[in-house]
Amino acid sequence: MHSMIARNANIDLNLLTALDALLEEESVTAAADRLGLSGPAMSRALGRIRRTIGDPVLVRAGRHMVPTPRALEIRAEVRRLVEAAHGVLAPSAPADPAELARVFTINANDLFVTAVGPQLVARVAQEAPGVVLRFLGESHIDLPLLRDGAADLELGVIDSREPEIRTEELFADRGIVVVREGHPLTTVTLTARRFADAPHINFSRRGRLTGPIDTALATRGLRRKVIATVPTFAAALMMVRDSDAVGLATERIAASAVRALGLRTLPMPLDLPPMSMAMAWHPRQEADAGHRWLRGLVRQTVAESVGPEYVSASPATARP
Repeated sequence: MHSMIARNANIDLNLLTALDALLEEESVTAAADRLGLSGPAMSRALGRIRRTIGDPVLVRAGRHMVPTPRALEIRAEVRRLVEAAHGVLAPSAPADPAELARVFTINANDLFVTAVGPQLVARVAQEAPGVVLRFLGESHIDLPLLRDGAADLELGVIDSREPEIRTEELFADRGIVVVREGHPLTTVTLTARRFADAPHINFSRRGRLTGPIDTALATRGLRRKVIATVPTFAAALMMVRDSDAVGLATERIAASAVRALGLRTLPMPLDLPPMSMAMAWHPRQEADAGHRWLRGLVRQTVAESVGPEYVSASPATARP
């Protein structure tokens, strides 16, 4: 048994391709042309095949070569094995959404889920009724969900640290101010001072009370008063709706969701850096046909939500 295993371990599986060509063409010259080999190289391959199988495989009959009974017996199986090998090594075919039956877990910030989630769920239900989207809320601590396989895709402001993770910017957004309908600030020009003097509601998954807004205000000698910080965008909107506090949203992805709640948006009176909205995934998902379909659907849904003129054309890159 040990000698049989050792002997089989030395078989060159490339000989299968050569054997398939020889049995198909029944000619050393034609088989060599088919595989892009020289005549002597194909002759050497035939010699190795004969020694491995213990059969001549092809024998001369006049000016032609004909297969032996053993060759005829294995011809169909050799063809099947070669086709199977090509199927394994070839790129996977595009996924047929209608045939997918999977659960995709998406780690997304609340703003993204609130603004884009409904359209994404509707499109998935239409194109792939066997697919379920499972949205995870962002944790107050950073967890390697993509690396650990706990999530298939991450959406939002990507700030995790795993260097191998693939990221693709979807679009750049900027902050706007949100207030209730009839708020006193809707009747005046919103200046940086008036903005700073109003009570503020923050949304932060980490519970932060300060951020880029406070830095921008400090350069003007101003300071705001944060009366509450909540972990989700939706909760912040509910609090803004029922108070004189001001909240924050983003211009392109969230403005429509804000207006749908009957809230008003006002221009941000500060020069804040843009926010890069992106999606991220682990390299093991890069070539998966179903995952490629999901990424494409996210791109399309984002383009419909924010407008194609805002969608980034940047290819996916590994995080530096």
